[in-house]
Amino acid sequence: MRVGVVGVGRMGRHHARQYASMSDVHLVGIVDADGARARSVASEFQTRAFPDEASLIAADVEAVTVAVPTRDHRRVAEPLLRAGVACLIEKPLAPDVAEAHQLADLADATGTILQVGHIERYNPAVRALAAHADLVPRFIEVHRVSPMTFRSVDVGVVLDMMIHDLDVVLMLTGGEPSRVQASAVAVLGAAEDVCNARLEFPGGCVANITASRLALKTERKIRIVAEDAYASIDFAKKTGLMIRRTANEEQLAHVRRELAAGRDLSDLDYTDLVNIEPLEVDDADQLQMQLRDFVRVVREGGRPVVDVHAGFAAVRTAERIVAAAREHAASIGHS
Repeated sequence: MRVGVVGVGRMGRHHARQYASMSDVHLVGIVDADGARARSVASEFQTRAFPDEASLIAADVEAVTVAVPTRDHRRVAEPLLRAGVACLIEKPLAPDVAEAHQLADLADATGTILQVGHIERYNPAVRALAAHADLVPRFIEVHRVSPMTFRSVDVGVVLDMMIHDLDVVLMLTGGEPSRVQASAVAVLGAAEDVCNARLEFPGGCVANITASRLALKTERKIRIVAEDAYASIDFAKKTGLMIRRTANEEQLAHVRRELAAGRDLSDLDYTDLVNIEPLEVDDADQLQMQLRDFVRVVREGGRPVVDVHAGFAAVRTAERIVAAAREHAASIGHS
């Protein structure tokens, strides 16, 4: 399969590296606004540096990763989609709902595959969690914080970092929230650098999501509370555990009666009532899995794990969070 990469900065270069390593894929060429960088990366992976997307299309490319800044996604992807070239667009799909809508409509109208690079879907711990289809979330708590890297500063922390977790939360809940509340703070620029969002879903689940790019440490965790289970995942370490209730109803009823009667249960071992198991996590490379999925769908047809409509839903939810945060700031007299 003939593939290309547009934008070979930090993420795009990794895409080029993965494509170059695939035996059934030919990396036709790359495009980057920085000509020197394009030539350097092209030399590193033994391919060609093209001046623009039109040149890639003329070279009969079949599929392309779009890893340019978010504000340029639509401009770059439109001619590719119109030419029938499948696109994998790095997250987020677009900087706002209007452009996300245009890309989704164009992909549908042309019948061209458009996958969105929400790479956490391929995280081994997330895939292990998703295998537990019986887990119905009642409450979700997410923390994604890190020091400022000064990458992706063309968007706020919601589209930069929280978008990862929005995609995972929407996958777990099966739909978009019915109510959104948020609070955010912009410190270094015009866009928010810290945000906390509370999402309520039609089925009753509530998600509390915090994202910050001004923290002194890095933490990327999600905790899920279900009716009779609790799951915790560390995105960065790619580990997770599942705690399930093992006590039968008679045991639980006894504990409840003792508590109601004011009995001292400090000698009771909580772990006797639950089963704690690590999630069965493999060691697969999530970027490689994402690109393999993209190549497979382009070659065989079907639907990507994260299609354009999933990417659209994440952007739409992100925009609602930013709007809610602005309304909250206005209500307390902050600009």
